[in-house]
Amino acid sequence: MAMAEKFDSLEEHLEKFVENIRQLGIIVSDFQPSSQAGLNQKLNFMVTGLQDIDKCRQQLHDISVPLEVFEYIDQGRNPQLYTKECLERALAKNEQVKGKIDTMKKFKSLLIQELTKVFPEDMAKYKAIRVKKDCFCLAKFY
Repeated sequence: MAMAEKFDSLEEHLEKFVENIRQLGIIVSDFQPSSQAGLNQKLNFMVTGLQDIDKCRQQLHDISVPLEVFEYIDQGRNPQLYTKECLERALAKNEQVKGKIDTMKKFKSLLIQELTKVFPEDMAKYKAIRVKKDCFCLAKFY
């Protein structure tokens, strides 16, 4: 069974369960002794519905949902906003880290320039070592 079919099946069972609970609420709110058989039938449907939902749960055991999604739902917010906000936070963090990397690259370049002015011989040796290491590292990939 495809993943989408598993979700569709779960959704269908949940909808049936919610409808049964709605009908059960109507029966209970206006309970008459003559409606006992209908009440018992709805209670049995609830038990069966819970069993069906549990079977769906077993098929989707490898799916994990962040707790924050349930908080969104509890607050009456659209859970898809969670995904959108996570992506926006990730993009912002990515930009922040990219800025730090760019700053460090500029710092390294300026540091090498200034060290070359003060210690030209040592920096020549350093650059020669770096070239050898870079060539060695690249050779590993080929």
